[in-house]
Amino acid sequence: MDIKWVRTFIISAKYENFREASEELFLTQPAVTKHIKRLEESLNILLFERIGNKVTLTPAGHKFLFLARELITNYEQGMMDFDSWKQGYNRKLVIAAAPQIASSFLPELLRQFIDEHPYIEVIINVLNSYDIGKEVSAGSADLGLSRIQPVQTNIRTETVHTESVRLVGPNEPSLDEQTALQKYRLITHNHPDYWDDLLHMIKRHYPTVKTMKVNQVEVTKRFIEAGLGVSFLPLTVVKEEIGLNKLVEIKPDKITPPTSSTYLLTKVETEEVLAFAEFLKSII
Repeated sequence: MDIKWVRTFIISAKYENFREASEELFLTQPAVTKHIKRLEESLNILLFERIGNKVTLTPAGHKFLFLARELITNYEQGMMDFDSWKQGYNRKLVIAAAPQIASSFLPELLRQFIDEHPYIEVIINVLNSYDIGKEVSAGSADLGLSRIQPVQTNIRTETVHTESVRLVGPNEPSLDEQTALQKYRLITHNHPDYWDDLLHMIKRHYPTVKTMKVNQVEVTKRFIEAGLGVSFLPLTVVKEEIGLNKLVEIKPDKITPPTSSTYLLTKVETEEVLAFAEFLKSII
């Protein structure tokens, strides 16, 4: 039995149509038909009933579909584990991280962690903070680094870092808060936690402020550099750009900037999770 035949069977079963399966698999329709025929010969049973141009799963096809999916899952996981072994890893750590964290302090932190734990394969999934709790809860990630507290009750949440949020703008000399918020658009909703309350405060003091929603922090920074607006961002996110004079920090006047927290989310405390959590707390 060839694993390619099994993949073809699963896609063909999804559509119950060899032509549509061939389009998804980037194969010719005769190739799909050939894979199915060889799989049926290998199993000594028909998996599809052919009626004219239509195909439908037989009872044996329905039964084998469950086994086929399990076979592919185990095969792919086994190949991933084998590839990790070839690279010298014997353990794995899957981290779900918010974009603001993945693009700020996480790279340097990971470099140091990997240097100290070379046998742990680290996999990073960058997700919206709202989705991180769900990933950890489902076991799809070993731990999460989020900007908001999760709603899931079956995971542990710990605040590992709280930092100040700064108003930043394009590199323009002597830019004050009032000038910035009257001259430039305020770029909002690039952080999942503080914008609702902050925007209410800003509009109370500057009712004519113009806003622009941008949901990605890296895009926000590029927009500010291009003179498209100003925004309130966590210090770790803009520290490098301020140091390189790409952005300028604007001193607060009427607006009290909020804070931004980083939350460590865990469910099962494996050796890898505990090692990373301990390292994180010692560094951050």
